Amino acid sequence: MDKPAPTEIKLHQASRLLEVAYEDGRTFKLPCELLRVYSPSAEVQGHSPDQRVLVTGKEGVNIREIQPVGNYAVKLVFDDGHDTGLYTWDYLRELGERRDELWREYLDALKAHGCARQAG
Repeated sequence: MDKPAPTEIKLHQASRLLEVAYEDGRTFKLPCELLRVYSPSAEVQGHSPDQRVLVTGKEGVNIREIQPVGNYAVKLVFDDGHDTGLYTWDYLRELGERRDELWREYLDALKAHGCARQAG
């Protein structure tokens, strides 16, 4: 592992944020929606970049459960039933560091495809 490991992972259900603190002092607050639409699962990522799926209608999604996976990842169980994909410490860090950029990409993709963040 080339990046620092988390020292604390805390779910703020009311604000739908997952807070991840790292041993180097950095802390990231990741929206559940961002975590869901950028799930590392094959269902979302596909098996190559051109197979990536645009996930829509997840504005109100929340995390129901956080399950540790060894010493390298967590499995997030979302309240929409999605529970595949392991969020490694490095991947969570990448999402935190690129949060604003990824959020813009997501909103741009929704707009380009005529989709919405809201369900329905």
